Amino acid sequence: MKMETPTPAKTSIQVIERMMALLDALASYTDPVSLKELSRVSGLHPSTAHRILNDMVVTRFVDRVEPGTYRLGMRLLELGNVVKSRLSVREAALDAMRALHRKTQQTVNLSVRQGDEIVYIDRAFSERSGMQVVRAIGGRGPLHLTSTGKLFLSVDDVKAIRAYATRTGLAGHTRNSITELARLERELSLVRARGYARDNEELELGVRCMAAGIHDDSGKLVAGLSISAPADRLQEDWLEDLVQTASRISSTLGYRSTPV
Repeated sequence: MKMETPTPAKTSIQVIERMMALLDALASYTDPVSLKELSRVSGLHPSTAHRILNDMVVTRFVDRVEPGTYRLGMRLLELGNVVKSRLSVREAALDAMRALHRKTQQTVNLSVRQGDEIVYIDRAFSERSGMQVVRAIGGRGPLHLTSTGKLFLSVDDVKAIRAYATRTGLAGHTRNSITELARLERELSLVRARGYARDNEELELGVRCMAAGIHDDSGKLVAGLSISAPADRLQEDWLEDLVQTASRISSTLGYRSTPV
């Protein structure tokens, strides 16, 4: 019986799969790992694991700490930093924002903090949403009157929040605006406890919003994702979709939530 000769393509894929198995095994340990342990975890024969590890040491994907002991190499960090530098919040969020808009048929906003305001950097909306889009991309809003702004204030310490109140005077835009420090502090406590924020016609009468935070790989809050809708149309069941969408965007940016 004639034995099948592996094709070069099949062999190359096999090598890549074995490399990934070893990298995954190394990633599961905080300390340098022995060849014997890597062979066991990856399911590779020791001689095969040794040969592939040697190749990855040459290319700096793996460091040999001492004979027979390995850890992940600095080349991975270098490549990871390249990917991170090229991935913007807007790029990471765009498709997810559009999907959330299709589901809710309401305006979906992406905002970041600049000083004492939020800035709208992208938006998914349609004329059928039934609400005039007043603040276009590049528009701004006070932190204490917007759902995303409250997210950013909620991660500040008490001293920073009070300094913000002093600088801005907590000026209001509508009869629902929060203009007292004690009330703002209570509101921010709720935001921290819930993990999301609301704007109850505080910036514009007739418009309500809900927002969830987007975090980067260091855990820093870098943006807010919000749904804006006519006050009588905002639906509570959108909240779960909003939070999940923000979480997926955060994951794309490398964020990993800490298990409770």
